Amino acid sequence: MKVKPLQDRVLVKRLEQELKTKGGIIIPDTGKEKPAEGKVVAVGPGKKDPDGKAIKMDVKKGDIVLFAKYSGNEIKIDGEEHLILREDEILAILEK
Repeated sequence: MKVKPLQDRVLVKRLEQELKTKGGIIIPDTGKEKPAEGKVVAVGPGKKDPDGKAIKMDVKKGDIVLFAKYSGNEIKIDGEEHLILREDEILAILEK
């Protein structure tokens, strides 16, 4: 299934959390938290200002982003969990 976000919404797939800490401790499944990092899968066209001009989106497909733990709406696409967020719910774009 193909999903195209509307307005200033962004479709994000969460990135998997590390199973080990830097010190080498293995984290069990019950101790994992939902990661607050994800990869942008699709981006809407952006909001319009009062004059009807499109406001450019700051994020693009393929960006790795950081977002608040409880933001967005969770959906399943072809059995995989994704989030739909507003662009203003994204806290940062992570650069390598």
